[in-house]
Amino acid sequence: MFLRLLFVLLSALNIAVGAWLLLGQPYTHSGNAVDPGVRELRLLSEMPQPEATVAAPIAASSVAGSSTAPVTPPASAAPANAAPGRPSLPVPQICLALGPFATPQALGAQVTRMRSRQEQTTQPNGFWVYLPATSSHAQALELARQLGSHNVRDYFVVSSGDQPNTVSLGLFKDPANARKRRDEVVAAGFPARMSERSENVPEYWLDLVANNSPRFEWRNRVRASGVNSHSTSCF
Repeated sequence: MFLRLLFVLLSALNIAVGAWLLLGQPYTHSGNAVDPGVRELRLLSEMPQPEATVAAPIAASSVAGSSTAPVTPPASAAPANAAPGRPSLPVPQICLALGPFATPQALGAQVTRMRSRQEQTTQPNGFWVYLPATSSHAQALELARQLGSHNVRDYFVVSSGDQPNTVSLGLFKDPANARKRRDEVVAAGFPARMSERSENVPEYWLDLVANNSPRFEWRNRVRASGVNSHSTSCF
């Protein structure tokens, strides 16, 4: 009985050791489990990681860094419209004042800047024949009656303005007619005088800065007569 039990125990022990040796040890069989010429099947976890997946984070970080870093062009880069080795030359300009005009004017072509300005000028307004002012309005009226008695007509006693108590004998555009009238009144015995009248009138000038390449010809764009030009300071 004892021997039978010992035999059973030794058999069970052998079976346990054999199972441990068969199932518990790592796989060391060096032979091929497939036929020659057939690729060996491998698990994905056993496959080596490809280089692209390893370099991807590095490439992504490079792209991210380049999006915020300024791009500096090479020192040899030059603008496309600039001639190599030849600096650009400024366009020549001319500054003129045109006038006088009777009304504000404007020009367009080849003009870079332009402004219109108004000035006051004195222009002749005829010739005045008159008798000098007396000390009172009554004396001026008496002088006018004396003119009538000497057959001198067409006179007027000035009672206000800048020449009060004078006797006006006429305003003439033609200086020859004014001298004739004066001589007739002087021949009648009165101290007639003649003076040129003038008035202040506005006139307009056009200051401009224009490109002078090709040469700026303002006369081709101005139709008014009596217009001249002179150089002026640029603005």
